[in-house]
Amino acid sequence: MVSPTAQPPVCRIIDYGKHKYLEGKLGKDKKGKQQEVKGIKISPRIAEHDLAFLVRNASKFLEEGHKVKVTCMFKAREITHPELGKKKLEIFAEHLVDLATVERTPTLDGRMMIMVLVPKPNTGKKKDAKNQNMQDGGKAVQDHRNGKDHAPEVAQQPPVPAQERVAEAEA
Repeated sequence: MVSPTAQPPVCRIIDYGKHKYLEGKLGKDKKGKQQEVKGIKISPRIAEHDLAFLVRNASKFLEEGHKVKVTCMFKAREITHPELGKKKLEIFAEHLVDLATVERTPTLDGRMMIMVLVPKPNTGKKKDAKNQNMQDGGKAVQDHRNGKDHAPEVAQQPPVPAQERVAEAEA
């Protein structure tokens, strides 16, 4: 119905599939952003540097406000020593103690040991501050007491003496 109060009422013929699609799209926009669960996989034999690299990735995820699910995968006979995997997961949590709290302690589930980290309430949404800093940086270029933009200064090189002689000979 375009105009139900008009005499006679005015209607428009539309594609019902398109109408349902647009309604669904509007419904998705109204939902708030959900907290994602980012996954990180490690091994009980992971090297120190590799663990540090994954800790940095996890800290980025936590700063963005996402949960982090750390999975320690056991292969072959590694499952006979689950304490090694638990130790690696505890080391992982120690590195992130200032950014996250442990929501789910390391528990063995088949051949995987899983731990879930949740960002602390005071951390998160650091991206907005970065974008804000980038926007403020442009003012210093324009401010030379007259409020106008300045063309970039290009350094001019002196001409080569051989080129000067050729120019004089042609003249």
